[in-house]
Amino acid sequence: MFYASTTGSRLFTSGSLQRLPTSSASTILQDISSSKGVAKVILKKGKTQLFRDGGSPMVYSGAVDRIIGRPPPKTGDVVLVADGTQTPFAWGFYNSSSMFCVRLMMQLKHESSDPLNVEKLLDTRINAAIKLRNNLGLPSSTTNAFRLVNSEGDRLSGLIIDVFGDLAVVASSAAWVEKYKEYIINCISRFTVIKNVVWRPSIEILKEEGLDLALVDQQQKDDLSTSTNQTVKIVENGISYMISLDGQKTGFYADQRENRQFLSTISHGQTVLDMCCYTGGFALNAARGHALDVTGVDSSSPALELANQNIALNNLDPGRISFLKQDATAFMKNAASRNEAWDIVILDPPKLAPRRKVLQSASGMYRNLNSLAMRLTKPGGFLMTCSCSGAMTQSGQFLPVLQGAASMAGRKITLVRQSGAACDHPIDPSYPEGAYLSNFLLRVV
Repeated sequence: MFYASTTGSRLFTSGSLQRLPTSSASTILQDISSSKGVAKVILKKGKTQLFRDGGSPMVYSGAVDRIIGRPPPKTGDVVLVADGTQTPFAWGFYNSSSMFCVRLMMQLKHESSDPLNVEKLLDTRINAAIKLRNNLGLPSSTTNAFRLVNSEGDRLSGLIIDVFGDLAVVASSAAWVEKYKEYIINCISRFTVIKNVVWRPSIEILKEEGLDLALVDQQQKDDLSTSTNQTVKIVENGISYMISLDGQKTGFYADQRENRQFLSTISHGQTVLDMCCYTGGFALNAARGHALDVTGVDSSSPALELANQNIALNNLDPGRISFLKQDATAFMKNAASRNEAWDIVILDPPKLAPRRKVLQSASGMYRNLNSLAMRLTKPGGFLMTCSCSGAMTQSGQFLPVLQGAASMAGRKITLVRQSGAACDHPIDPSYPEGAYLSNFLLRVV
């Protein structure tokens, strides 16, 4: 993690920007935007329409015929993308190692002036992202934790920014994001009340991007060695949380916000079991929704420590909500052997299928876990089951897997509600790979 303090913070605004003083990052950007020697990536015959206008923002290496430019472009450089006649129609960021040869940023016909200006692009796109969140009512007096930039969904492929109060956490998963880190941090500070920025490079993904991450790895180790598991207080839908910046993802699963709120509306008078509860998001919402009894189960001691802090933070009755440290499969098997059951069961396991090539084995794991969860659901009760694996969601196989789980458990299911990530996680329809979260509410009989 890289911690950067910002100065001159200002309130959220979608208004005009003031240009930063000249810095090394802005100098690089000016040099690029004024360069006459930008390389061209020439596409193969018949491939142009895949990427023109509303096409995919990712140019795969298999669609590239040749690259024109001396010297050849380096990873992170701005390049033009051209059809077979060498006529450019878009520009983006080049990568010499990744399967994503170019991450497209702009169709040239949409450029009004000053083409290939990365600084202008970042200003415009982050400004648009902030305006969208403001229009969605974020932040608000009851929610100050949300996603500000959602990669392809905000037309900034590889860049994710989550906001937690006056803190921004940047998840970097593209070489160009690392290259323009300084400017991105400055840009965030100009738009928000952010006082600090935490930079969390996705090391494994960036290695696939072909970066030499020796310095990044060392920076990560240095930050972790000096970190004392920094926690931050946030509020979501009126519920307060302590979150850890050393935790999973950016520190909090803001994508489930709307699903957590929905759960609170169906929990009154119910017994609730929250499997893989992490820091207690679903469990706390169930308790706030006046559930009779709530049990959360997770295998992470640090996560459960925060979950227990969150009980006190929200003045909840510890007699009605509790958290247990156990392996999910072991807990469910033991509970089933004792014929225990709950009115509502939530199952939100970690990502089991990080890649399509492991989808088959992951499907078996999802089936087994959900079969156990169904056995713990009272007849006529609800199972809210989730998959955060993009490969599973995009395959369309999650519901068939759940049907298989029901057959294993000797139960019958009905799909009552189907949802995904919250509205601050927009998806580009031309890049359906951006859809990763499935949240299904099932009636189990």
